[in-house]
Amino acid sequence: MNNEPLRPDPDRLLEQTAAPHRGKLKVFFGACAGVGKTWAMLAEAQRLRAQGLDIVVGVVETHGRKDTAAMLEGLAVLPPKRQAYRGRHISEFDLDAALARRPALILMDELAHSNAPGSRHPKRWQDIEELLEAGIDVFTTVNVQHLESLNDVVSGVTGIQVRETVPDPFSMPPTTWFWWTCPRTICASG
Repeated sequence: MNNEPLRPDPDRLLEQTAAPHRGKLKVFFGACAGVGKTWAMLAEAQRLRAQGLDIVVGVVETHGRKDTAAMLEGLAVLPPKRQAYRGRHISEFDLDAALARRPALILMDELAHSNAPGSRHPKRWQDIEELLEAGIDVFTTVNVQHLESLNDVVSGVTGIQVRETVPDPFSMPPTTWFWWTCPRTICASG
């Protein structure tokens, strides 16, 4: 009989510590367009970058807003993938490049976006799901009317039906949500 204490297998311990973890999702959620979701997402990313976190911009739509574009300064931006679509070239998120780069955090504006035909996934939320499964944290933005369960309710109030939606199970924990309300001037004019 061996009197030595039982020791853990070092190879097994290494395997356990190297096991991939699921990334965390933070959603910057708004009542309508123009409330500052993208700006707030970029402000939080800049704060984390200043602390040394490896952050990459996957997709950010500035919508021509200079203050939003200025918030990109100093952040690494992943070049988009050029795809042929209906006789022209369009830019889409490069999922393979993001997975190869493996940042700690990637910024993915407009969660409900529909990808161009020929992309690996039809929807951006599916790209984000793959990033999370690879252990990459994701910040994203979405408006209330894009949530599948609320789409009809919001459409009934606003009279505007949106086709790009995100399924409700995607919005379940461990997701962190931040809510931006609609400024009166935007709500009144929109």
